[in-house]
Amino acid sequence: MLPILIDGVVQGLQLSLLAVGITLIYGLGGVLNLAHGQLAIVGGVAAALLIGGGVNAVAACVLGVLGAGLLALVVDRSLLVPAYRAHGEERLLLGLVLTLGLSLLIDGYLNYQFPNTALTLRLPVPSVNLGGFRVRSASIGTSLIAILAFLVLLGFLRRTLVGKAVRSIIQNEVGAELCGIDATRTRTLIVVLSGMLAGLAGVAQGLFSSLGTEMGVEFTILGLIVAVVGGVRSINGTLVAGVLLGIVNAFASYYVGTYLAFIILLLAAMITILVRPSGLLAYWT
Repeated sequence: MLPILIDGVVQGLQLSLLAVGITLIYGLGGVLNLAHGQLAIVGGVAAALLIGGGVNAVAACVLGVLGAGLLALVVDRSLLVPAYRAHGEERLLLGLVLTLGLSLLIDGYLNYQFPNTALTLRLPVPSVNLGGFRVRSASIGTSLIAILAFLVLLGFLRRTLVGKAVRSIIQNEVGAELCGIDATRTRTLIVVLSGMLAGLAGVAQGLFSSLGTEMGVEFTILGLIVAVVGGVRSINGTLVAGVLLGIVNAFASYYVGTYLAFIILLLAAMITILVRPSGLLAYWT
């Protein structure tokens, strides 16, 4: 039972790392990015191609994460501009349509150009002994990546002027602009940061198991489920929901299979929407 629990926690941390970008973009810009999982795939595939070209694995992963952030910048300054000009439900719906089209485009391109490309990272030491139990080094590495990323993100949002500006825009965009905060530039910065977090989640997946070009839709759906259950405006909620759903997914996959486990996660999201529409932790924290 313990290995399953550990794998569930690790997978949950990775899902939280993926979903927090969806939370940030929706909280700040009012757009649900249906191409967010594809950003993770782009970062991982870029790293895999660089490693195949002889680049050091660490440097390749860093460049892959930066590449995902660069793609997010391009998307923000081009495709999402019409959505930002709209307001309310119109912005949400237009963002859904635009990012859905982008996800299909990225999926088609990657599967056509790089059908056999996958990111698989292996650490020199396969496992370590912790308290009498053998734990995979990849699990420890993936957990550390996710935890450090969350600590840096929370420190950025709570301790820096830009982070406080982000939180003020989320609470009241009009009031923040009246105080002199540039909502457009702040939103672009957060979209780029979210893209880099997605790329980091892709690298973490390559370390934990393997990342292929066909996993973009699955990543997006899992990220949305975690964001909905945790609360689409709550980073802490995203972290809690990711770990809980990761554990549920690990045990469900072991006992009833991957397909039914996916259905169970969807049911968890549906029940959350019915019982607590704002998520487990409703407020931005």
